[in-house]
Amino acid sequence: MVRTERTFTNEARRAQIVQAAIETIADLGYAKASFAKITERAGLSSPRMISYHFTDKDELIHQVVREVFTAGAEFIGARMAAEETAAGKLRAYLEANLQFLREHPQEMAALTQIGPHARDESGRPHTSQSAQEPSVRGLGELLAAGQRSGEFRDFDVPSMAVMIRGAVDAAAQRLRGEPGLDFDAYTRELVTAFALATRSG
Repeated sequence: MVRTERTFTNEARRAQIVQAAIETIADLGYAKASFAKITERAGLSSPRMISYHFTDKDELIHQVVREVFTAGAEFIGARMAAEETAAGKLRAYLEANLQFLREHPQEMAALTQIGPHARDESGRPHTSQSAQEPSVRGLGELLAAGQRSGEFRDFDVPSMAVMIRGAVDAAAQRLRGEPGLDFDAYTRELVTAFALATRSG
């Protein structure tokens, strides 16, 4: 029982630190988001409390990225799974992406700050292409399935997948811009544009 309680406490503390890191990076930028600043934001007594859970800033940043992407994937995946057709899944993908972006502005701002500094497991820098790749592959599978079922017209799947992902990423880049983007209007136009671009007949 003690061990279980300790595990719950550790997980709660890690979650608290990750959230504080997101808020600090979003507000101050990556370079200024020191353990000291994150400690202050989290209301902890010492940076050593962060070091207990994360060996260094890189490990903490990797956890931030992992948690934001996991949350987004679960949110979007659940809405796509509720649809039976390829066209419905594509619409759900677009709508859910835009909704997640709008409802998580701090997470998106933090990811934007982290982007130029992100490294993969081998230490190589992440690029916008490598960050997009898992989503582009998934879109490619969906689009190809829609073509096989006859819902979608004959088009170049990799090109269409890149265009769809690029349209979502363009909205993310304007999340904090001035003037602000009308996400309701953008979502409607995005869904309409790719419904027309992909449909058969």
